[in-house]
Amino acid sequence: MLGFANFYALMPPDNPDPIDNGEDISFPRNGPNSDTGITRASDDSFVLAEPGVYQVLFVATGSQSSQLVLTLNGEELPYAVFGQNAGASQIVGMVLVETTAADSVLTVRNPEGTGGPLTLTPTAGGTEPVSAQLIITQLQ
Repeated sequence: MLGFANFYALMPPDNPDPIDNGEDISFPRNGPNSDTGITRASDDSFVLAEPGVYQVLFVATGSQSSQLVLTLNGEELPYAVFGQNAGASQIVGMVLVETTAADSVLTVRNPEGTGGPLTLTPTAGGTEPVSAQLIITQLQ
């Protein structure tokens, strides 16, 4: 059975501080999952147990011009950098990630060398908390 998992954060109270360059976004809450091979190592890192191809989708609303990048085993993936150039806009990324080793670790990071700290918007467009989402689906 191929796996899937949804991890998310609410702002506030999750990610209350700006995320500095080189730091990862926390997705401390669990959504639906298949209970197979995609698990959390911590609030901000996720384990892909089996080598294979995974579709990764993330969404986060930033308060300023910013970028996010997927990392695999600590290395930024150059084809997985996404950004926005206006305040309080969503950054949406969707890519395929291929792993060749068991227990590879995936994160969503404010990349090194970008404009500075990223503040995730707490109440974009209203008074309800805004969610950031990370959805990982194993394709093969």
